[in-house]
Amino acid sequence: MTAAHADARRDAALPALRLDAAGRRHIDMRAVAVLALPLVLNSTVQAGLNLIDTWFIGRLSTAATAAISAVHWFALLAIFLIGGVAMGVQTLAAQAFGAGRFRRATRIAWLGLWASVLSIPAFGLTIAFGPAMIRAFGLAPDVEGLAVEYWIPRMIGGPLAAALWAANAFFNGIGRTRVTLAVGVAVLVSNTVLNEVFMFRLGWGMAGAAWATTAAELVGVLLAIRLILGLDRRRFAPQLTWRPDLRRIAALVALGLPMAMTASADLGSAAIFQLMMVQFDVVDGAATQIVTIFTALAYMPGIGLALAGTTLVGQAIGAGDRAWAERLGNRVIAIVACYMGGIGLVIALVGDWLVPLFVNAADPRAAEVIALCSSLLWLAAAYQFFDGVNLGSAFCLRGAGDARVPALIVLTCGTLVFLPLTHYLTFAPGQGWFDGVPGLGFGATGGWSAILVYVVLIGTALWLRWKNGAWKRIRL
Repeated sequence: MTAAHADARRDAALPALRLDAAGRRHIDMRAVAVLALPLVLNSTVQAGLNLIDTWFIGRLSTAATAAISAVHWFALLAIFLIGGVAMGVQTLAAQAFGAGRFRRATRIAWLGLWASVLSIPAFGLTIAFGPAMIRAFGLAPDVEGLAVEYWIPRMIGGPLAAALWAANAFFNGIGRTRVTLAVGVAVLVSNTVLNEVFMFRLGWGMAGAAWATTAAELVGVLLAIRLILGLDRRRFAPQLTWRPDLRRIAALVALGLPMAMTASADLGSAAIFQLMMVQFDVVDGAATQIVTIFTALAYMPGIGLALAGTTLVGQAIGAGDRAWAERLGNRVIAIVACYMGGIGLVIALVGDWLVPLFVNAADPRAAEVIALCSSLLWLAAAYQFFDGVNLGSAFCLRGAGDARVPALIVLTCGTLVFLPLTHYLTFAPGQGWFDGVPGLGFGATGGWSAILVYVVLIGTALWLRWKNGAWKRIRL
């Protein structure tokens, strides 16, 4: 084989590569769009799922909205921290696929599903100790009771959430992103129907919202497994690669755990942030929950675009070309940042028309919630660009297997900057969690200002980590 033929074969294996007439490399944006659009749509579906849940819960009461605000991020934190052991599935599957090792990619999918099964005991502990944790927060009695009602069935579904995550990560890694979208739509439709049935027809209220999510995730997992088994048996051999291997599962966990820690550190900070808002006042807690769900319209599709970065970078590394991986990563980071910044601005402009739809007009404090949301939406819009830099950089680093340093950056900034600053700006002296600590007492406005500072900080730090190029030396 000549050197020219070898170069042609190598180039053919690279993702999103287009050669011009002179043989120069260019990024094929059409190929990137074909990969990314289903991921964006699927993430939008997930944002829609959160909106629908918030709408159903808002029909119960302001106290119910405040309750979900108090535990929403803690529930996600538990799922990310425990179920996130399968986060390495997309990285390993993408690199295996890029290297042409298709059966290995399928084996990684099954390993991720087995890892989710092994998470059952850990989720059992969250069920046992979660209610006591919630009671320790000192919430209003009605808010506390509703939060506990939601927590238990939501954690019962934790292993299903992890399994769904692993299966979708596999399909994303091999570039079958339309499959992930189809599974997401099935979960959305199931959850919407079951919310109405469980919450109102059966009268389960707040617990019904959690049971609806758990049942919908079961539908998604069963569908995803069926689709894995339907892959080309000669190429992917899903019927031969399903057996558990504890050594390989441990290797997957070793890669996925730092990734889970990155997400968990971010989510843990967000959970404590929302808890502070709820404790400051029920209006601040309810407004924060509504604004958070609105910002998900920028955040969740942004994650979809960033996930494309994980796949593209991983496949390029698997094909043996890290310079091409860098070019793809740079383009993805720019796209995510510009998209999220633009959508954040649009949400702030139309927020005054949307917020009243998510508030019970008969509630005596509805007008206060609406007015506060109008102010918070502009603060949320201000940080979206840097959050795009944050997400794009983090997910491209994930495609290269660079997980430990990003986890340390997010954990350090969240612990030493974001949470202390949030407490200082939110509570006046004597209001907060610690006696004698100074504060400005700005409530939710102060808390969201702290988010702006935090996101600018971690977005800049992770971008510098990507540009530093240390990830090029990692071998999985």
